[in-house]
Amino acid sequence: MRLEAPTYERASILLVDDMEDNLIALEAVLGSLNEPLVRARSGEEAMKALLRQQFALVLLDVRMPGMDGFETAANIKRLDQTKDVPIIFLTGADDDSGYAFRGYATGAADYLTKPFDPWVLRAKVSVFLDLHRKNQQLERLHGELGHRLAELEEQFTGEQPPDLERLHAQVRDLRRLLPPGHPL
Repeated sequence: MRLEAPTYERASILLVDDMEDNLIALEAVLGSLNEPLVRARSGEEAMKALLRQQFALVLLDVRMPGMDGFETAANIKRLDQTKDVPIIFLTGADDDSGYAFRGYATGAADYLTKPFDPWVLRAKVSVFLDLHRKNQQLERLHGELGHRLAELEEQFTGEQPPDLERLHAQVRDLRRLLPPGHPL
């Protein structure tokens, strides 16, 4: 039995900004990607959303009242369940030049200034969505390989000698999980 990965998986994107107009603009730019877009109007709301569901990516405004983007990012990176979620910081062009350095130091994967080019933002988000899907495929493959190897081990530890024909078929089946041209 071969593990078949779905050809398309929906990957949620968290949009974090305290300004309604900015959230509307992000939704307009990213809506064509046909992925779920979840809004958060503060760092606190973002953290609650991240603890409720998985996200492929967070687009995070730097300047917000209360918990700002840097503090929110630090909290995201601090938690085991969210530490691997990539963050793209979004900030105004007139903000301090040290913000970019601070953003990367906090764990951001990318940093864009507003107003941003919609095509560039959509392209960057698409790359992160593809990476998210590839990581999910690898996790499924890892789980499937572990399950199959445990089945093989059971055959060797049983009281009966292993059925070589069955073992050979299982090894062939495992090889099909590998990408074409893999050296094994």
